[in-house]
Amino acid sequence: MRIGLFGGSFNPIHNAHIALGTTMLSAMSLDEVWYLVSPRNPLKQHSTDLLDEEVRLHLTRLALEDYPRLRASDYEFHLPRPSYTWNTLQHLRQDYPQHEFILIIGGDNYEKFHKWAHYQDILDNYEIAVYPRSNGDDNGNGNLKLSNPKPQTSTLNSRLHIINVPLLPISSTMIRNKVRLGEDIRPYVPLKVALEVEKLSLFR
Repeated sequence: MRIGLFGGSFNPIHNAHIALGTTMLSAMSLDEVWYLVSPRNPLKQHSTDLLDEEVRLHLTRLALEDYPRLRASDYEFHLPRPSYTWNTLQHLRQDYPQHEFILIIGGDNYEKFHKWAHYQDILDNYEIAVYPRSNGDDNGNGNLKLSNPKPQTSTLNSRLHIINVPLLPISSTMIRNKVRLGEDIRPYVPLKVALEVEKLSLFR
């Protein structure tokens, strides 16, 4: 199976994250996309408004319940911390030798890819799908238009692919701010997530 790996804090997950997953299924000929909820981004150790990892995982699972080919994963919770992508890839390859893993990252992260641990080994051994991302989303994930046309894929080499799709101005930061202001977030997240955020009084 070809598995897309979409990592991030998902603080919280929103509709654009789901759109990204469904887009990547077709654009990269994937069987599934795994949403790897990160316990802590190594480049953002001092984030102060990050929900508990189990809560973020719970919200992500709720959001993906109606998408059988999109899976929420706590895989990185069980790895040494901080959790670096290279380390995750090594463990996944060992635990799931039958799968082929494709890394999904935002254009902003690709620009600083040289700062990642063992980045050259990742470039040499894994396919990478890079998507555009607007500014302002501290989650490290993309904001894709929900009703986007078929994405244009540019293959720079056999392992690096640029997926060009329209952007939707949704960010995790925006959603957290709206919650704090008492504004409705249901246009931006699945209903199940909106109701759970309200029920648990998250981000207040």
